[in-house]
Amino acid sequence: MADVRLTRRYRFSASHRLHSEQLSVEENRAVYGKCNNPYGHGHDYVVDVTIRGYVDETRGRLISIDALDQFVQAVVLKNFDRRNLNVEVSEFATLSPTTEVLSQVIARRLSEAWPIAFGGSGARLEKLRIRETRNNIFEVLAPEPVGREDKFDEISESRS
Repeated sequence: MADVRLTRRYRFSASHRLHSEQLSVEENRAVYGKCNNPYGHGHDYVVDVTIRGYVDETRGRLISIDALDQFVQAVVLKNFDRRNLNVEVSEFATLSPTTEVLSQVIARRLSEAWPIAFGGSGARLEKLRIRETRNNIFEVLAPEPVGREDKFDEISESRS
């Protein structure tokens, strides 16, 4: 069977302020411009999750789309939608929530949880693409999973 890619699109809204504690007020303004507004601003993000693998001959599918949707809901949407990224997402306590960094954070979270949800499927997470604005689109290849099985359990339990 042929190698197949499946891309599924998701949306979430979040606010953030681009700011670095390592930079002066003037440097922050120069680097981040209007995005350094002390009150922050928001985006309606569009996230494309691409997986890759071989189609299961019995089912005729790469993986269950419903299962993928539930997975992305639990790992990404529940944790990022309608959030202030600077305050409510732990990684951004020390990182500036640029969309470049946001794409890496989300890709890492998905990669860490992937083996638990889809480890035996033969499908793997390939890449993540985030559209911040009509003109700003960021793409990152998914990191190899590190085997943090406990992390998905933590994420799943926080849904309850």
